Formats: sequence, structure tokens, C-alpha cells
Amino acid sequence: MSYTQSVLQPGEKIVLMARLHWIEYWPAILSLIVGIAIVVWERTAALGEVLIAATAIVFAALTLVFFARSWFLRWITEFAVTDRRVISKRGFINRSTTEMNMDKIESVQVEQSILGRLLDYGTVTVRGTGDGLDPIRRVAAPLAFRSAITAK
Repeated sequence: MSYTQSVLQPGEKIVLMARLHWIEYWPAILSLIVGIAIVVWERTAALGEVLIAATAIVFAALTLVFFARSWFLRWITEFAVTDRRVISKRGFINRSTTEMNMDKIESVQVEQSILGRLLDYGTVTVRGTGDGLDPIRRVAAPLAFRSAITAK
């Protein structure tokens, strides 16, 4: 059971569950591409099988570590919009949660870079009376997330 489902109040319904975009995996993807490029270059330069194998092992390990980290971050991060509030949860052992009632929300800001617009991710900032949620970075489908918040 997700955190959001465990904290729902009686009669409260989830409108939208959001998550981090797959762009979170970019360090693993970059590590894989760089590793392959270096191994190909080492093969064309005939630098020796031991060096090629060592390079492949190092970059494979880096890629696995980056992939595992990104997967874990996506797994432990939840964003939800219910019919009554917006919920943000981060962390596993050291958990950080923020909730804001819908009637306290003043504005919702969405920022997307060019790459963010192409791949449909961005930063959503929810501002409320007195305080707001921390910016939610690299959220998938930020416009749908904003629409779920602002459509009452």
C-alpha cells in the first residue's frame, strides 16, 4: 500500500498520482553511453583486452549504481492530488511529507525547459496561504498535475 492510500481520510478520493519522470535515470544512461564509447575507442586503438575488460567492468558497475539509485528515488517518492489536498512524500527511512488543503492553495507554477517540454517533465511549485510545498522537480506530466490541482 502506498503512503498516499494509507493517509486517505474517509470519503477522500485520489484524483491523480504523479511520479518522478524517467529522466531521473539520465546519469545511468550517460554512464552507459560513455562506457560503450570508451570501450569502442579502446578496441579500435588496440589497447589490450585487459584494459578493455577493466573499462567495461568499471562502467557497468557505475551504470548499475546509478540505475539502482534512480530507481530507488522514483520508488520512494510520491505525489498525489486528492479531492481535498495535495500530498508530497519523499524518503524511505528518513521520511519527509507535506500536505496542503485545496482551499489553502493560491497558485500553481509550472516550469519546463526545452527538453522538459519535449519529454514532458518539469518543476511544479504549489503556493499557498502562508507557505507552500517545496518545488517538485522532474515530475512527469507537470501540466496534468497542475490541472488536477486547479480543477476543483
